[in-house]
Amino acid sequence: MATSTTGSTLLQPLSNAVRLPVDQVNFVVCQLFALLAAIWFRTYLHSSKTSPFIRHVVATLLGLYLALFCFGWYALHFVIQSGISYYIMIIIGIENMHKYCFVFALGYLTVCQITRVYIFDYGQYSADFSGPMMIITQKITSLAFEIHDGMFRKNEDLTPSQRCLAVRRMPSLLEYLSYNCNFMGILAGPLCSYKDYITFIEGRSYQLQQSEANGKEDTKYEQTDPSPNIAVAQKLLICGLSLLFHMTITKTLPVEYNIDDNFRATASWPVRVFYLYMSLMAARPKYYFAWTLADAINNAAGFGFRGYDKNGVTHWDLVSNLRIQQIEFSTSFKMFLDNWNIQTALWLKRVCYERATFSPTIQTFILSAIWHGVYPGYYLTFLTGILMTLAARAIRNNIRHYFVESPTVKLCYDIVTWMATQVAISYTVVPFVLLSVKPSFTFYSSCYFCLHIASVLVLLVFPLKRTQKGSKKHESIQSMWSKKLEEENVLQKNSYSTTNNSFSQKQEITCRYQALKQ
Repeated sequence: MATSTTGSTLLQPLSNAVRLPVDQVNFVVCQLFALLAAIWFRTYLHSSKTSPFIRHVVATLLGLYLALFCFGWYALHFVIQSGISYYIMIIIGIENMHKYCFVFALGYLTVCQITRVYIFDYGQYSADFSGPMMIITQKITSLAFEIHDGMFRKNEDLTPSQRCLAVRRMPSLLEYLSYNCNFMGILAGPLCSYKDYITFIEGRSYQLQQSEANGKEDTKYEQTDPSPNIAVAQKLLICGLSLLFHMTITKTLPVEYNIDDNFRATASWPVRVFYLYMSLMAARPKYYFAWTLADAINNAAGFGFRGYDKNGVTHWDLVSNLRIQQIEFSTSFKMFLDNWNIQTALWLKRVCYERATFSPTIQTFILSAIWHGVYPGYYLTFLTGILMTLAARAIRNNIRHYFVESPTVKLCYDIVTWMATQVAISYTVVPFVLLSVKPSFTFYSSCYFCLHIASVLVLLVFPLKRTQKGSKKHESIQSMWSKKLEEENVLQKNSYSTTNNSFSQKQEITCRYQALKQ
């Protein structure tokens, strides 16, 4: 089925040459333009050379221009959703605005997704305006909760991460639009905290907090502005390889072939399982490309610096959305989710899991499905994901400790769990790619719902209650959403100062790193 574009057709000749939909070409070209604009922004509109007001205005106008080029007048949805949400925050008040903003933003997104899917363009993966709206929805809801935490709730009632991210004053309309619609993240994100973004725009100094032997703070001094050039170059190399893989290999391994009648009738089970794994692995590079390019754009503008490690090496992964090596070699369902779409997982944890009064795991998966869209395949994937996650947790908690004493035995265990994890992930996300109910059930029925049944049996046989061996750890499902940045333990205590309120600079730096170490 042919797709129509809502954005500019200026690049139609290029689209015809590369045999891609023009809206996808628009997206890639605009992201490359954003990369160049980010370099210019950091060089000529550096915080040391111009005011935050100018940086906000330029970032916002560039973002809206890119949105207009890609999506035409549908880009007005971004301004309308942001504008109404800001109006809700002003008139409702800090006590309940987070609830109203959450319902409105998610509802507006859902209505737009319904009209796009069932009225205009069912089943198409071409770039569409609901993609950026998903990121804006995350930002609207996150900021609403952060303002509620910072201006209404008592400090002692907040978790350490909520205390760090809490916003203590209402942002101006310009700051709000700049956060939601800046050129660095309007097309592909990723989500970032409001305080980190404002810190970047206002150009607060990098701080290094040194400690004496007794643990008390000794001195703080300004660091030179670290260069992101190496990090950007590395990420662009990953983008190039991912795009090359997607343009050459991915098309030869379509996921739809898993439900081909002839393939199902003639292929042996080992061949079917191997193709299932290969086809879903081949579907991931397009996400690697889009998310890594978005990360590179933010870094090129000077945003995304997390700190130095003990050897003085810079880390530009504050807003990174994935870790490819950990994804491809994950040995557990949790490990895969820990490293895939990291910022979305953090959003789900902060606005849903931490605040849910009952069944936080189920609520979190349901919210994730609603946010992703209205295709039935999404809901099949996330409902299957609930089963897989609970079963994987039960197995890990009850048997893993028998295999970790001997290095040889642990290696064998890791190989087996890697294979099982990759097959389980592939089995779970097939409906996410197929989208519709009929092909999804065709696939699952052809597999006799084997992993669904196996998960139920695991939950019946193994207790969900954590064994004594693992009682010192946090609940693994909570870790799935919260332990996204655990390697920050190896970093020295330095970052942007995220002061946005009456807290002292010392309190803010300490708070920031307590959150990062969660």
